[in-house]
Amino acid sequence: MNAILPHAPLEAAIARAADALGRRQRDDGHWVFELEADATIPAEFVLLQHFMDRTDPALEQKIAVYLRETQCEAGGWPLFHDGAFNLSASVKAYFALKMIGEDIDTPHMQAARRRILQAGGAERSNVFTRIQLALYGEIPWRGVPVMPVEIMHLPRWFPFHLDKVSYWSRTVTVPLLVLMALKPQARNPRGTRVQELFATPPETITDWIRGPYRSIYGHLFGTIDRILYRVERLFPRPIRQNAIAKAVRFVTERLNGEDGLGAIYPAMANTVMMFDTLGYKRDHPDAAIAWTAMHKLLVIEDHRAYCQPCLSPVWDTGLAGHAIAEAQGPTSHQVRAANIWLRARQINDVVGDWARQRPNLPPGGWAFQYENPHYPDVDDTAVVAMLLHREDPETHAEAISRAAIWILGMQCKDGGWGAFDADNNKFHLNHIPFADHGALLDPSTADVTARCVSFLAQIGHRADEPAMARAIAWLRKDQRPDGSWFGRWGTNHIYGTWSVLCALNAAGLNHQDEAIQKAVEFLLSTQRQDGGWGEDNESYDQAPPGHYHSSNPSQTAWALLGLMAAGLAAHDAVAKGVAYLEKTQTPDGEWDEKPYTAVGFPRVFYLRYHGYKQYFPLLALARYRNLSTKNDKRVEVGF
Repeated sequence: MNAILPHAPLEAAIARAADALGRRQRDDGHWVFELEADATIPAEFVLLQHFMDRTDPALEQKIAVYLRETQCEAGGWPLFHDGAFNLSASVKAYFALKMIGEDIDTPHMQAARRRILQAGGAERSNVFTRIQLALYGEIPWRGVPVMPVEIMHLPRWFPFHLDKVSYWSRTVTVPLLVLMALKPQARNPRGTRVQELFATPPETITDWIRGPYRSIYGHLFGTIDRILYRVERLFPRPIRQNAIAKAVRFVTERLNGEDGLGAIYPAMANTVMMFDTLGYKRDHPDAAIAWTAMHKLLVIEDHRAYCQPCLSPVWDTGLAGHAIAEAQGPTSHQVRAANIWLRARQINDVVGDWARQRPNLPPGGWAFQYENPHYPDVDDTAVVAMLLHREDPETHAEAISRAAIWILGMQCKDGGWGAFDADNNKFHLNHIPFADHGALLDPSTADVTARCVSFLAQIGHRADEPAMARAIAWLRKDQRPDGSWFGRWGTNHIYGTWSVLCALNAAGLNHQDEAIQKAVEFLLSTQRQDGGWGEDNESYDQAPPGHYHSSNPSQTAWALLGLMAAGLAAHDAVAKGVAYLEKTQTPDGEWDEKPYTAVGFPRVFYLRYHGYKQYFPLLALARYRNLSTKNDKRVEVGF
């Protein structure tokens, strides 16, 4: 162990980073950074334009640049930087490039086509890709699972009900049910086809809905799908029309202005196509705002463009605010400006879908995006409320109290917390053919549970109080044999372990607690030679937890924050990690980071928050400096 010694390079690194982050704050007090996914969303945006025959050739050419840049050397497209080939992303990217006008005989298109065929062809892509292909007439509709729009009529006690799936699944599915019932065909003004991507002619394929099934439920639901395919056409027309009307009401009630249904691209795109299929004119208020909402997601640069899956201003502002609070003090003018902006976005007057499980709970959360009042996010709410409390617990007392009541009310029966819904854990639903992505649900997770514990502890809740005790017990049970915790919304074990260590520290657990010591051993054992940390997104699957071929600024910061929360601020490993961040900082006070370090759907959809590489390293460096001035090296805030 070494004592922490404040030094001029550290102070200079913190000052540069704080200045750099401060320059990115908007005039009204908030931060918002780009949120990048893979080639799928930009490709779907192109396909949507051609579905509607509302093309923008100049924009498409810029998107084509992005798609070519993200293609991997093997010919296809990955789900994240430096990731493996992904069939479904590759089919969509190839289709979009061909639709834009790319010559399929160019080397990169030939390579993509060859790689897709080697992987079994477009017929083996995932359900959502096959739905896109069906909308373009490339495959018959029997190539996708049956999801009757009559689902809208099912009672809540039924084994499948929309209340039993996650918010993102709900908002994506409802307008899609209308499309699957009416089976529209894209206008496709250029008549683009991609039959060359199929290893077998689609009209001859008989086993579209097949395994590998992950359980006995898979076989059961596969049988149900085959039955539904035969009987769906017999459903009475009035019942179907009523179900469509109910779906449209669901969408329009949650249309959410220029932020769109659910404020996520797939739901917004399905909404646009639903209105078009139902015959809405382009200038109809609902159709027009749905179209506008999608364009708000575009990032248009001089030479290239892409479409974001959603926007992250509340999340970015909360996290950037914590970094500035650590670096410059919680009462700095930048933190105050951020909190004024955040206070105005607390959802106090809309009872969202979460209330189906918690009908007597008053609202009080924050959404992830600019506006998304039906779907506040537990994780955002905890992060924002902790920032309000750091600045001025008295001034923000009402907002903090409402947030605490809402978070406590959203605790699941198992003791943990999910992100958007309570007790959203009907795991058998992940085995229906429609859910081949395996991410239909929103169960308790270590990272979100940890954030809730951190917040509640920071505002004075004791570890032995019932809600806290149940949550801590859940976290103990969820710890992996290697000492790590698995983070659902970040990559992956480093993210989860940092989150839980902060929570256990905030709750006042002894740093010698066995769970904390095992987590510390995990972080120390995964530190890289250069002093940093990195983790492969594939640790959701086969890659070893906590390992990657390079260190990354955001993941290094998480590991450092976790170790400091465990009382190891003076450990050599922390000093080495701090040195790594100092060494890799750019002259303008920022950091470079190409790898994706966040997750949308495991093994299906990953994210790169462009702000992570800025505010997390600043938070870690500033905390390291601040602990050097204390005799007690315990972190006093929950984050």
